Amino acid sequence: MSEPRNNRGASKQDYETPWELIRAVEQSFGALSWDLACTGANKKAPRGLTVDEDSLSQDWAKLDGHLWLNPPFENIGDWARKCAASTGARITMLVPASIDSRWFERYVHGIATVFSVAPRVKFVGAKDPYPKPLMLCAYGLTAPTKELQLWRWK
Repeated sequence: MSEPRNNRGASKQDYETPWELIRAVEQSFGALSWDLACTGANKKAPRGLTVDEDSLSQDWAKLDGHLWLNPPFENIGDWARKCAASTGARITMLVPASIDSRWFERYVHGIATVFSVAPRVKFVGAKDPYPKPLMLCAYGLTAPTKELQLWRWK
C-alpha cells in the first residue's frame, strides 16, 4: 500500500543534493556507498539505484555500507516507510522537515535520529535556498531518539 502523495501541482520534485552537503554528511556520518534515488548523472555515492531500477522494490538491508537518500518530495511517505522497514541498513535521508505529517509519525519519530539541517540548502541548479526547513533522518547510524537535534553543515 502506497502512502498518500503530497499535492504539489507542477512544482519541482527532484532536487539534486549539492556536493558540499554530501561532503558534510560524509564527514559527520561516514562515507556513502549507495545513492538510493539517483539518475546516472546526479549519483552522490559510488553505487546507485535509479528510477529505472525501482529502488523501492529493492532490498536495502542487503546493500552494504552507508546509504544516501534524497527522495522525490512528492511521495516521501513511501520512502520513509522503506527506510523504517530496512532493518540493519544504515540510511541517511534528506527531506523537508514535515514533523506534522503521518509519514514522520509512523516511520521516522522514535525510529531514526532526526537532525534539523542548518543553514538552508541551495539545491543544484536552484537560484535560492530551499524555502522550507530540511531534516536528515538517520536510520541505523545512531541510537534512535525522539529529540530533534541541530546539525550545522557549514
